[in-house]
Parts: sequence; structure tokens; C-alpha cells
Amino acid sequence: MTPMILIRPLCAALLLAMLASSAAAEASPRFFAAKPGSLAKAKERLAGGDKDLTKALHNLVKEADKVLEESPPSVVEKDKAPPSGDKHDYMSLAPYFWPDPKSKSGLPYIRHDGKVNPESKEPGANDSGRISAMGSAIETLALAYWFTGKETYAAQAAKFAHVWFLDPATRMNPNFKYAQAVLGKNDGRGTGILEGRHIAVAADAMGLLAGSESWPAKDQEALKTWLGIYLQWLLTSNSGRDEHAAKNNHGTWYDVQTARLALCIGKTDLAARIVKEATKNRVAVQIEKDGRQPLELTRTKSFSYSCFNLEALCELATLGEHAGVDLYGFTTSDGRSIRRGMEFMLPYVDTPAKEWPYEQIKEVNDATFLPVLRQAALAYSEAQFEAVIDKGSDARSKRFQLLFVK
Repeated sequence: MTPMILIRPLCAALLLAMLASSAAAEASPRFFAAKPGSLAKAKERLAGGDKDLTKALHNLVKEADKVLEESPPSVVEKDKAPPSGDKHDYMSLAPYFWPDPKSKSGLPYIRHDGKVNPESKEPGANDSGRISAMGSAIETLALAYWFTGKETYAAQAAKFAHVWFLDPATRMNPNFKYAQAVLGKNDGRGTGILEGRHIAVAADAMGLLAGSESWPAKDQEALKTWLGIYLQWLLTSNSGRDEHAAKNNHGTWYDVQTARLALCIGKTDLAARIVKEATKNRVAVQIEKDGRQPLELTRTKSFSYSCFNLEALCELATLGEHAGVDLYGFTTSDGRSIRRGMEFMLPYVDTPAKEWPYEQIKEVNDATFLPVLRQAALAYSEAQFEAVIDKGSDARSKRFQLLFVK
């Protein structure tokens, strides 16, 4: 039996060998969710034997290997059809709405903020779990391919993309008309567009497959066509307009989704406009002078949603870096900024954490905020953000180390 002490060096050597043989990947990949230049910098450091990044890559490859065993999900797998009668239309139920106990039929459903109705997770009537799995799988596989050059990862990512976007028998229609429906009230709402952020994740990640024999140019063009139709629906539909008008995290994530899709299909000017408008539509509206986010603090999971909106703002700012707009550096005349929002949250995500003074009905995992801290640490050259990351016992093995190289 191989001694345990040899396993980690052996794994590291194997990963480095795969990096060295990765001739198919681009030197500067098209991936807008990472800080410009970070993926190339990470690969360079990995080739030089960087131990910390090797841990992160090892974890990424391990996750990708698991996805190789999975079957691609599709919207047509659900048991029930949406009101259109077409299972190719995405469908989901609003998670925080429950049957009304005062109504014999339970209709119309009523809202209990932060409390998830199990009906909204049932796969027979909801595509939300499938779209999340699809986006996560494609990103994991595409990143693993880019770093290792292993065609098996590209082939599986292509398979997932074909099933969800391209194959006539299984593909999704490019709209979210029936997302987050409230039974007894409507067939779908603009808020359901939030679930579409996983489409943007997948679309962006597929750019990492450039040069792969498993994803020829004609398939990329077919995906681009699908994305163009979907983006147009986001920009012009009543649901899209409603979500754009949202003042809280829903509006921010709408901007993230539309800007990321615009970059993916080559509409850099549109992406730049979206990010630039976020200075007044998001930052100036959502963040107070002291860094509080009032619209998120009214929620029953106020800590979670405060983090969630900052995650969206930082992702939008990273997209801005690719589009030539500095959202990280924007500050209103009275001091509202992404940085101020991060500084407000910092004492509560540090360890030991300061007690959160607002309502939070669900236990939180501070580790989910680490990628946001890294983005802020890089944007502001701020040691206090990085210091919190360093306290995480397994932070060095996380994917964000590869996407946002310090």
C-alpha cells in the first residue's frame, strides 16, 4: 500500500503534469466572472508549484470528477407542464408562499418571508433545482478543462449545454414567463428571473471551451443565438422590466445577469451601460452612508440578504472591469459605495463574529462570503478583508482562489 504521506505530493505532481500539457486552452480565457488576468496568473503560479493554488485546483478537479458521473438535467423532466402546456418552458413556484389556512382551497397562497415551502423544491413541478445543478456543473467542468486540458471535462460540459440549450427534444425555451408563480395569484413573476442567473453562469463558462474538439464553433454560435433571444426577452418583457425596477437584491442580480450575458455575446457597450447605470440605480439607492442596506435589513434573513446583495454588487463590479467601467471605485457625494457596504458587514463575518443586531431566522455560514471578501480585498488593496479570509481553515482550497488571485 502507498504510504499516506505520498498521496498529496502525487496528486500535486499529477495536476502539474496536466497543466503543462494543456495546449488547447487559451492563454487569456474568455471568462467574465473572474478578475481580468486571474486565470492566466493562476495557471502560471500552478505551473511554478504554488502550494496554496494547488489545493484549490485539486478540489476543483475532485468536484469535476464527480460531475462526470452525473446525467445532464433538462426542463422537460418535470411531471407537470406550465400553463403554456409546453414542458420546454421553465417553471417554478415562489419559495416563500404557502397555502392560506383561512381558505378551504388554500388559495391564494400567502407570503411567509424566509420560510421555504417544500412544494417549491419538488422536482415534479419545479425546474429551479435543475437549472442550479446545470449552471454549477458546467462552470466546474469548464474550469477543470481550462486548467488541465483534459478533454473529458469539455465533453461533459458540452453534453450538459446541448441538453439544456440546444437539443430540440430537451432544450429550454428562452424565457422565464412561469418562474416563481404564486398559486391562486399568477402564473409567474419577474422575481423568478433571479433563478436565471444560473444561465449566465453556464453561458460564461462555456467560453472556456474555446479550442475544444467537443465544442466546435458552430455549437458556440448556436448557444450565442439562444442567449441573444433570452437577453432580448429579459430586456423587453414585462417580467424583465419588473425585475429591472426592483430596488433590492433582485434588481442587482438582474443587472448581473444581463451584463454578463451581454459580454458573453459580444455586446460590451450594453454591458458597460448596465454597470454604469448601477451607480445610481443600485449603489446610491441600496447602501446608506454608514454601509447599511435597508432594503435587505427588513428581511427575516437580513444577514443572508445583505451578503447576497453585496455578492451581486461585487460580481457586477468585476463584470465592469471587463467592460471598462469602475463600479468598485464609485462613491456618491455623501459616501455611499460598495466599499462602505463591505466595511459595515466585516465585523459580523469576522471570527469571533460580532452579534448581528437584525432579524436572521436561518443559521448562516460565513464561508459563503469569503469570495466576496477576496474581491473587495483586491479592489481596495485592503488587508482587513484578506485577514478574515486567512482565518478560514479551508479557505485555501476554495475555487475563488483561482478566480481572484491575490
